[in-house]
Parts: sequence; structure tokens; C-alpha cells
Amino acid sequence: METPHIKDMRRILIASANPLYGKGLEKLLTQRASGNLPDIRIASTMAETLAMLEAWKPDLVIVDYDDQTIDRGEFLNQFITGDRAMQVVLVSLQASGTAVVYDRRTLSPDQTQDWLQPPTESQPSQGSDHPRRNEGMKHFLIVAVLVAISTVLVNLLLQSIGLLPVEASAQAAIIDRLFDTHFLVISFLFSLIVVFLVYSLIVFRRREDDPQQEGKFFKGSTRLEVLWTILPLGTVIYFSYLGSLSLAETRKVDPQALEVKVIGRQWSWTFEYPEFGIVSDTLQLPVDRQVLLKLTSEDVIHSFWVPEFRVKQDLLPGENLIKELRITPTLIGSYKVRCAELCGTQHAYMESPVVVVSDADFQTWVDEEVKLLNADPATRGERVSKQNGCLACHSVDGTRLVGPSWLGLYESQRELADGTTIVADDAYLLNSIIQPNVHIVAGYPPGVMPQSYADSLSETQLSDIIAFIKTLK
Repeated sequence: METPHIKDMRRILIASANPLYGKGLEKLLTQRASGNLPDIRIASTMAETLAMLEAWKPDLVIVDYDDQTIDRGEFLNQFITGDRAMQVVLVSLQASGTAVVYDRRTLSPDQTQDWLQPPTESQPSQGSDHPRRNEGMKHFLIVAVLVAISTVLVNLLLQSIGLLPVEASAQAAIIDRLFDTHFLVISFLFSLIVVFLVYSLIVFRRREDDPQQEGKFFKGSTRLEVLWTILPLGTVIYFSYLGSLSLAETRKVDPQALEVKVIGRQWSWTFEYPEFGIVSDTLQLPVDRQVLLKLTSEDVIHSFWVPEFRVKQDLLPGENLIKELRITPTLIGSYKVRCAELCGTQHAYMESPVVVVSDADFQTWVDEEVKLLNADPATRGERVSKQNGCLACHSVDGTRLVGPSWLGLYESQRELADGTTIVADDAYLLNSIIQPNVHIVAGYPPGVMPQSYADSLSETQLSDIIAFIKTLK
């Protein structure tokens, strides 16, 4: 039977969700009609297409090959193999004016009248999508295997390069499990992006002998949009759940916990042990025993952080603003507590030793510290000075720091910022500690020294500090 031509088809239906496709093809068909204009209608959805096929019964149906909203399998099953007097053609319309018929034969613009020929026996029928579908599935399977391999390798790399410091507390073990899960997800997302990108660049690159074609048009994919909304949402909720479990574990209360009061100031740490009456500039902890840290600040916001313990807590200024942090050291060794909140010019140097020892060694340390409480005033004064950060700003060897050196300070003549001089006697030293802005030494900025020592130091401690300064001749 002779193939019908465009001029013999009075009713033409174009099925495409792309308005540019429909309008462009309608214009082209009108030009090819040579004055005998057909009735052309455009359907933008599968439901609309099926309804028009039933009610209008077109002579020719042109389906947008690149439109994912048109179910070609259902379409061809219902309307090509039946007894309807209509012709169906699958067409991919290119921006350059060329067209690709569903059997992927590329035609030049001057051959467009051949679009409207129905499928012949030499062209694939309704099953023509299966080879392409199988080919696409093959690529997805290859990429899936490569993504899995890459995920494992990247995760092993992240685990081996030591991104985290040594795990030295029970809380660190809990938090590290959460970190490991994060690393695995990061490895997967990295592999998913990189493998797809590299595979596409290699396998789907355009060869020199390939015709220049536009990519397939599709309006959208509800399934894909739902997928990429639900999966990230589910991942976030899952990590929130893991985070809540970790938080609960790190806040478990041990009634036998050792209590330590932590005081932060610019720019030093002090650790008080109320059970023993000990004050130290070193945080000494027994292994495998929970420690309850009660943290406060004397001036600005600081943040207590020992990286090996993982947990961290801000310190807020104010008598009633006491924060709590629980740590259970599990590894004997020496660490450092750092301030993790920018707190001033010497923030980077606000460190103190953290020493984790056995129960026996901890008790030995406690006994020695208690003995020092009965030492001579100068020895106690040196210790109090270290514990309260005095030696971070005042040297004992004549070196110029933030404040004047204590070497040779006692009974010396001090030139003040207002041009007067004063003798550094006991009264001057005491007044300089509890009211540091009254007598500003020439050449040093005012307002640097904390004004909280009048409340934080006892009379005995103040006397001990002065006794220590007297020995620095």
C-alpha cells in the first residue's frame, strides 16, 4: 500500500509536553502542506493524548521521542496494532532543524517530508526501546559497581590518614562512631559525583564522526524529585537520631564522679578540686573514672576543649552561669586543654596540661599537693601565680611581656603613665593586684590585667604572691 502523504491527512495530533516542540512542528507541517492546511492539535500530557485519540480520531499522530511524560509503550500497544486508520511516528526534533526518527536515522532539514511516513518492516516496532533500555541499564550497573568500589577505597583512605586525634575518653568512642558514619556518607557522595562525571566524560564523549545533536528534552521527573527529597531528608533524620544517642551517652551521670571546678580567664586555666582543697594549673585526672567539670569564666567567653576527649563546652562569665561537662578518660597520657573560643590577643596560647594517670598515681599526686599547702609563703605564692595565669603576662627573668616583669620589682622606683613615680612596696603590690588600673606603669597599656583577683583570691593567696615577688631580686 502506498504511504500516505501529509496533504492526505486532515487531522494531525502532536503529543509533546514541550511547547517549543509542538509549535515548531506545527509551523513546519503547515509549511509542508502546500496550501492544503490540515487541522493540527497539540496534547501536552498522556491523558490528554488518549482523550483526543478517542474523541477526535486523528489521521496522524506525531509523538515527541524525547518527552518522558508520554508512555510510548502504552501508546504503541493501544494505537499502532489496532484497527484504527491513523499513522504514528516518533520524532526527535533538534534545534538546528534536523529531525531524528525513532529508529535514530538523522535527516537533514530538506528531507522533513519523510518524517510523516509510518514505520516500515525494516524499522523497529514497539519493542525498539528495549535495546536502548538494556544499554542504559548496563551503564548504570557498571557505574553502580564503580561507585561501590570507589566508596570503599575513599573511606579506607579517610580512615587511614588520621583525621582525628587519638581516642582517649569513653565519650570519644561514642562520637567517633558518628564520625565514621559521616566519613562513609562523604565517601559515597564523593564517589557518586566523581564516578558519574568521569564515566560520562569517557564513555559518552562525542567522537569526531558523530553527528552534532542536541540532548534529549524532558520536562521533569516527579519520581526523581521525590527521590532526591526523601533520601536527603531521611539521611538528616537518621543522623539526628544518631546524634541524640551520642548526646545521651555523653551526658550519662556517674554518682561517684570526681568533681573539678574549671576557671577560665585571659589567658589561663585554673583547676580546683573541692574534695581535696587543691588548686592547680594542671588538670590531673584518674583513668577510667568519670570527672564532672563545673566550668565558669572570670572575664569573657572561653571554651574548654581537649581534642582527644572530643567533647567541648563554653565557659560563661558570671557567678551563677556554671556549665557542666562529663568526661571519662580511658587512656593514660599527657594532653592539652585549649580554648576553642576567640577570647583576646593571646587566645592561641591559652593552654594547660592535662595528665591522665592511674588511680595510684592520682592519689600520690593528691598527697603531694596537700603537703604543698603547708609550704612556705613564697613557694605557695609561686604556685598561686602559675595557677592564676600571672606568669603569662609578667616574666620572672626580666623579659618584657604584656605587663611589667617581676624581676627586681620589689622596692624599686616605678615610673607611672601620669609622669609620677612610686615605690613598689607591699601596699603598691597589693593595690596593683586587686586594683590594676589605679597605677599604670609607663609604657604599658591600661585595662589589660583582669580586675577580678580581689574576689577570686583570698588574703592568704595575695600575701603569698607578694612574698614570691619579694624573692625575685
